[in-house]
Amino acid sequence: MNSIKKRIIKQLYFGKTLSGTDLSERIQRSLPVTNKLLNELKVAGDVVELGYAPSTGGRRPMMYSLNKQYGYIVSIAMDQLFTRIGILNMEHSFVTPVERHALNLETEPEALTMLISLVEQHIQSSGIDRGRILGVGIGMPGFIDLEKGINYSFFRTETGSIRQKLEDQLQLPVYLDNDSSLVALAEYRFGAARNKKNVMVVNISWGVGLGMVLNGELFRGHNGFAGEFSHIPIFSSNKLCSCGKTGCLETEASLLVLVEKAVRGIQEGKITNLPRISLEQPEEACSAIIQMALKGDKFCIELLYEIGYNIGRGIAILIHILNPELIILSGRGAAAGKLWFAPIQQAINEHSIPRLAEHTSVEVSTVGNKDELYGAAALVMEHFDRETKKKNRTVGLLNPITTGIYN
Repeated sequence: MNSIKKRIIKQLYFGKTLSGTDLSERIQRSLPVTNKLLNELKVAGDVVELGYAPSTGGRRPMMYSLNKQYGYIVSIAMDQLFTRIGILNMEHSFVTPVERHALNLETEPEALTMLISLVEQHIQSSGIDRGRILGVGIGMPGFIDLEKGINYSFFRTETGSIRQKLEDQLQLPVYLDNDSSLVALAEYRFGAARNKKNVMVVNISWGVGLGMVLNGELFRGHNGFAGEFSHIPIFSSNKLCSCGKTGCLETEASLLVLVEKAVRGIQEGKITNLPRISLEQPEEACSAIIQMALKGDKFCIELLYEIGYNIGRGIAILIHILNPELIILSGRGAAAGKLWFAPIQQAINEHSIPRLAEHTSVEVSTVGNKDELYGAAALVMEHFDRETKKKNRTVGLLNPITTGIYN
């Protein structure tokens, strides 16, 4: 498939429903050329005509969408403790149940080998022919060089890059990026940051990540390391951070800190309806704290308030430096919803110059807890119109699915 057709496929993936004129403007080709290519894609079964758009007084344009079975994307969302894997179609819908696996990146020396095995098993159990898979997108924590495919924090390899090893083993194009960048990419493509120019997406999880949309584009910095929000030095305590420094935002504002404070509070006899929790099961503990806070448990609300206030202190710094129009609270912690608003706004009121802060709004993500998975899939399609890395792939509906449940 030529590169211009790939650009049409890419635009339909992100735009969902577009007219020939819309596509002509987006791919920067004349309308006759665009319509010719659309017709070829329609004949191949890759693009579907949806009928004419509602009348606005002029000639109604024909609308197009991508055939949802054009191809599939393996999407992987990783944090320090757990890995989720799912496969999506071209309508951004999961065609396999999202699997969750415990995989500790800090303590498991064979984490990369285990990841490859988990992905291979997921593909095989899906019944989808490998030739129908457009690529594998992976979000993971750490300092990641997107172009080189290297994570300088986890998955060190003696030779080559992580991406190269994954591609060699899976025989598929692989793209990896920082988890917070992909959360921001999901918001930029599918959520509240869409069509906005300057947005900060705060990824509230075991750390406090940051993805940035600046001047209408996802900003990764010089070599992909921008957004290490967790490690801005705010506190004067000597509490050691995972980065080896002290005083980082992460030491007082992450969900791991939330769990630690809850466990310590229960041990000290705090009154709460919170069920028994432990540091050994942080995901279950975090979920329980948030659920009890939403039900009005005073102890849990106070814990979230303290964490939220500290996050707000960090956000105040972002407002002073970058003057964003919107702050989106995303990631695992977004489940707490509106409980974040009061403490974050209090911190902004106390630590920001009013004239700078008055035009910045704070919202909770509408994408949901699968934001990183959607972002990982979007990462694959961001690269779709570039030179493919794997030869002899079968794309387009004229190439049959040879096996599986999606025939």
